[in-house]
Amino acid sequence: MNSAALADELRVSLPAHLSGQRWYGAKHRGTPDVVIISIDELVPPWPAVIRVVIGCDDGPYQLVLGLRPSAETPSAMPAAAVVGTVTAGDDEALCFDAFADEELALSLLRHIAPTETAARARPMGAEQSNTSIVYDERVVLKIFRRVASPNPEIEMIEALAGVGFDRIAAPVAVWRDGDDDLALLQQFLAGGADGWTMALASARRADDAMNAEAAALGETTAALHAALADAFGTAAGTAAAWADAAAVRVHAVDHPAIDHGAALAALDAARHLDDAGAAIRIHGDYHLGQVLRTATGWYVLDFEGEPTRPVDERRQGSSPLRDVAGMLRSFAYAAAAARPAGAPDDARAVEWERRNRDAFLAAYLGRLGGSGLLPTQPEAVRTLLDLFELDKAVYEVGYEQGNRPDWVHIPVAGVHAVLARRSAS
Repeated sequence: MNSAALADELRVSLPAHLSGQRWYGAKHRGTPDVVIISIDELVPPWPAVIRVVIGCDDGPYQLVLGLRPSAETPSAMPAAAVVGTVTAGDDEALCFDAFADEELALSLLRHIAPTETAARARPMGAEQSNTSIVYDERVVLKIFRRVASPNPEIEMIEALAGVGFDRIAAPVAVWRDGDDDLALLQQFLAGGADGWTMALASARRADDAMNAEAAALGETTAALHAALADAFGTAAGTAAAWADAAAVRVHAVDHPAIDHGAALAALDAARHLDDAGAAIRIHGDYHLGQVLRTATGWYVLDFEGEPTRPVDERRQGSSPLRDVAGMLRSFAYAAAAARPAGAPDDARAVEWERRNRDAFLAAYLGRLGGSGLLPTQPEAVRTLLDLFELDKAVYEVGYEQGNRPDWVHIPVAGVHAVLARRSAS
């Protein structure tokens, strides 16, 4: 394979391909300028699987691409998977996402984990920032599209498994290139239901079906934080620094319904706490879509953290209450999303959110009480939790303004709810 010639062809065809991929994070900037950093042949000689690392507007990405003679391309190849026609040796070949070709997906598994065998491979489904392939409904391979060293998810999964936390999909193998983490092979949790789907269905019925599940999820979350403290250690919490970081986001948000003065005043209540509990490694992007309910209980998924934040920032410690706030905001989203578009506020949805919020919090606080991870005084816990809920809701306002303007009323209501609680306290 002439890598130099292939690189020239990919420089031309990859920009349009990237713009159509969910995992490419700079679509809003228009067609990217692509630099080919490296091309490695993984499964030679033909059909081939190659790994291409590219540089573009928002950092390095890796692509795992297939090459087949154009005449041999599977007829069911999705258009979005096709990169373009290239010259490979003396032949014209179609270049495409290798995971769209089951034969090549299986060959990649053999390359990454030679002791693992499988007969079938299928994409897991729509994902925002990575690509996952399920093999024989037994193991799942997650390819990290952004190259990181170390990858936060692999670091977290291996550390949690090392301290015996079993509410994760067990790691099977890691694919690395030098110091770079490229992919993670894990147990596939078959037959599970994600928390968002369960919560949304219950919220639409305004029933009590989620209450016990919310409590069980609170206990699992507490166990997760205890395990993370065990795996990575603890440090003293810094409420003033957390409040300062939240204040930066408040200043940055621009929405007519946000009272900046009231929001900043609410943050001041946390800034002067003497006891802020501990700072630990946290999940960092914790919501109902990141947890899975199986027949044996809740499992926690996707430990990469907030993908828009720098990796070093995601690895920094914070209060476990930041994760708790993320989950509480997710219950608020489920309650709001359950209402038909344009429908007025529904007292039943508000009550549904309150019940599940209370169940989750009671179980969580009951499990971690006296652990040293949280402030010792209940009022300090409430103050910190309000800080993190306000911070999260303000972040959501900016996100929804840029991505889903029809949803921006949900986090605006969340900001108002925190400010109402602070003014009443």
